Amino acid sequence: MTSSPEYESGAAARGGAPAPGGARYEVFAHLTAPNSVLYRAVMGVFVRAKEQFRVHLRPEEVHAGLPEAVRPTAVDPVAEALTRLHTWGNLREDPDTERVTAVEDFYRRRHIYQLTREGEAAERALAVYDEALGATGALQAVALADIATQLRALLKESCRESPDEAVVHLTLHGLVARFGELADNASAFMGSLQRTIDLHDADVDAFLAYKDHLIAYLERFIGDLITRGSEIASLLIELNGDGGDTSPAAELVRIAARREAADAAPGRAPETADTPAADRALERALEQWRHRWAGLCSWFLSTPGAPAQSHRLRSAARTAVPQLLRVVAVLNERRTGRSDRSADFRTLARWFAQAPDDDARHRLWRTAFALHPSRHLVVDPDTAERRERDPVPPGTSWAQDEPITISPRLRRTGSYERRGRARKVIDRSAERRYLAELARKQAGEAEAARARLATRGPVRLSDLGELDPAAFGLFLQLLGDALARWGPGTTRTTATSNDGTMEIRLSALPDGRTATVHTPEGTFRGPDHLVDIVDLTREGPR
Repeated sequence: MTSSPEYESGAAARGGAPAPGGARYEVFAHLTAPNSVLYRAVMGVFVRAKEQFRVHLRPEEVHAGLPEAVRPTAVDPVAEALTRLHTWGNLREDPDTERVTAVEDFYRRRHIYQLTREGEAAERALAVYDEALGATGALQAVALADIATQLRALLKESCRESPDEAVVHLTLHGLVARFGELADNASAFMGSLQRTIDLHDADVDAFLAYKDHLIAYLERFIGDLITRGSEIASLLIELNGDGGDTSPAAELVRIAARREAADAAPGRAPETADTPAADRALERALEQWRHRWAGLCSWFLSTPGAPAQSHRLRSAARTAVPQLLRVVAVLNERRTGRSDRSADFRTLARWFAQAPDDDARHRLWRTAFALHPSRHLVVDPDTAERRERDPVPPGTSWAQDEPITISPRLRRTGSYERRGRARKVIDRSAERRYLAELARKQAGEAEAARARLATRGPVRLSDLGELDPAAFGLFLQLLGDALARWGPGTTRTTATSNDGTMEIRLSALPDGRTATVHTPEGTFRGPDHLVDIVDLTREGPR
């Protein structure tokens, strides 16, 4: 008995050896084959049967297990699909001898089917693929709290004379796993958020109902990221110490690497006197743990020229809020009936599709885009009188019709008619006076705020006293500019306001006191610093 080349290719794939021409991947052929929906449904029946510990299935059992939407009326299409899946290597086909009662039954086509190892592997890969595409991700504020808790536990262990290796190893494993979930979910969430913003036309009502919850969710996560991120960064700085091999973090990483290398299986490379298998395993484990710890630090600690990933995530989340609000504004404009170019073009496209013939579509095109003859705009009176006596069809080509006499002024100036008297100039003196008065008022408020904030020397933040709204707003801008330059290990920084009128010099204090600044709208609290604010419009930088 001979077999077809297609069957031989599938059999080679089921044998496990790499078949030429990529035959080992024929288990994925049903995804692009005709009637792929039925093939996927049949494979789904076998996957569910395996979960119920059922190994073999008959064609009629597969037919009964199919969803009603794809179930054929007869069993024959299902039997043909089973045969094709067997040819591709997804299923194994065995004779069904259980129902044989006579010699003639041996010659009848009765088979039972079960998943092959290749078919099961393909289904697992497709399940992972579907799960990855369907995952929307989340900004996990709880994960930030868990990371801070595990870092505190590591810091506590590092302070002991002999840290517990099991506790250190398990805590680091939990820390890396939780951090990996946070990073993956944050990436998936920001991607799905951007798709939500881009595809807001899909369901306007659903988007408007969703945006309030989404904005509140983003604001809550941004607040948690600011507070928890600062705590995590402080813990990482304390664990990193001076950054050398004697730092607490380096010792914890070595403990985890030694414990992991102790259970490593011997490698295939022959051992030598210089690099035994145990040392190679320790080097690999140590390199992996150092890489993981560096990735964790890069997420929460900034370096010169490389801001922390958490800062980028916070910026992306902040940027998403105004983007959502802009989308809501566009949707509200559409609902109130304002002109919208995309809606106009869609309406015009429907009119083109509903036009009965090409002549109607041409008329619609000329009407919508004003692409019609414009000879009447340039003819002189003699030409117009002659055309009244002898009309010219509007479809006449420019090349076939007689030349048209136009005014030389049209060629010289681009305008046929003489320009009339200039329009009357509108008096804007009242508006200019109002803007000048407003500018003077704002300049006075800014000058008073600068005079109020100028410290005439270094003072504590807690000694600034009560600030009015204008002075407090300028103070927040200066403080934000100074803290933006603050990095790990920074104790002193200098910044200048955007308009170059103020300079602030901020220095850390070791006493750990809390500064309180009172304003008419509330109280501002934070770590106390030594601050020196200079009004550059009155004196130069110190």
